[in-house]
Amino acid sequence: MELTNAPRSRGGFASLLSVLALCIAGYLVLDRFGVFRPVVKGEPRAITARGDLAGFEKSAVSIFENNAPSVVNLTHQVVRGFARSDVGTASGFVWDEAGHVVTNYHVVERVRPGTDRIQVRMADRREYTAFVVGVDPERDIAVLRLASLPSALRPVPVGTSKDLKVGQAVFAIGNPFGLNLTLTSGLVSALDRSIPTQRGVPLHGLIQTDAAINPGNSGGPLFDSAGRLIGMNTAIFSKSEGSIGIGFAVPVDVINRVVPDLIARKSPERVILGVVLYQTAIRIPGSTSSYAVPISQVAPGYGAEEAGLRALVDGDRFSFPGDAILAIDDTVVESASEIMQALASRSPGDRVRVKVARFRNEEDPPSIETVQVRLKAAR
Repeated sequence: MELTNAPRSRGGFASLLSVLALCIAGYLVLDRFGVFRPVVKGEPRAITARGDLAGFEKSAVSIFENNAPSVVNLTHQVVRGFARSDVGTASGFVWDEAGHVVTNYHVVERVRPGTDRIQVRMADRREYTAFVVGVDPERDIAVLRLASLPSALRPVPVGTSKDLKVGQAVFAIGNPFGLNLTLTSGLVSALDRSIPTQRGVPLHGLIQTDAAINPGNSGGPLFDSAGRLIGMNTAIFSKSEGSIGIGFAVPVDVINRVVPDLIARKSPERVILGVVLYQTAIRIPGSTSSYAVPISQVAPGYGAEEAGLRALVDGDRFSFPGDAILAIDDTVVESASEIMQALASRSPGDRVRVKVARFRNEEDPPSIETVQVRLKAAR
């Protein structure tokens, strides 16, 4: 009897294990679907206090809030009968309470009077039509005027660019890719930069910054950490047409000198050395520059005469002793147009260093000397 019942006892134990395993598996399945978990009410989490903003955050917020009302969105519209099409957007800023707006020349150079128009959208999203008052292509500056005045205009606070230092914080406000009132920040990366342009006229004396500048930022303001205008964003270097941290701005000191002349509908004041330049550069042996621009005439009463510069070319013949210009300050020049561009950001009364190749006679190589020349306005 005992030998006969033993197998039935082992079979009952196996069945018990099977039932237990099935229960465990069922529990795990139900637990996975949350059957045995406590019910949680769908309530928001408690908010953790953040504390005060950091100092640089407060500065950025203040700069944006104080200056955003001065920044505008510009749209170039082509009008054909009752149809309108937008062909480009850019940025600008309010210059004065008379309704003048400053932007880049390249923003408006393709605007055709009579068939095209410029729409200006203010920070409050109201729109106004504007017309071009004056342009300075050599400095990439244009002045517009609103056809009708808003009830209140907030001109940008104007600073200075003459005392900028590499490493200073800067803030750009503009409309990249048509996105209204976008703030970016960075540093002054370099000063007195020269870059080529699509028009073939290089721009000189620019501020370089790593603040993000993108298409649509053109004509927008660049501010310092005090919220003052120090430049106008004008160009980027990028193979992708997007920001890679190399942007350029026209210095505010140039803008502040040119814009009043454009508003008065006058040609911007030009400063000159007081020389007539020979149109063909000559090779200078032994110099760091391959070529120099000969002086063909020294005008009386200007800075070149005061500095003792002398003409090297008389007609088509060399005249000794005489000078040929190698550089203006630190800018190497190899043509008359490059000399004019190197002086484009200067004002009457400024002094520039003019490096010259000084020829004593026809046989001996020239000496390389630097003289100080005081600039005067062209008469």
